[in-house]
Amino acid sequence: MKERKIRLVTIEDAKNFVTRAIKCDFDIDIYCNRIIIDAKSILGILSLDLTKVLTVQLHGSDEDFEAYLDTISAVENKIA
Repeated sequence: MKERKIRLVTIEDAKNFVTRAIKCDFDIDIYCNRIIIDAKSILGILSLDLTKVLTVQLHGSDEDFEAYLDTISAVENKIA
């Protein structure tokens, strides 16, 4: 299981994230404080506070998706 800190700034970012997550054949969760959302649910993600840093938990491995996560990484963008 892997975890990444990400930031989804716009609704388009959220839609792009879900589109990419759906292609993975394993579960992906997003945490925001104590709230856990299925990362493949656009309504679930849009219900989160997108001004906050989100934690993505991967229950599998996909190199393309992980490379995408690197591009939206909150740590890389120095957002804490």
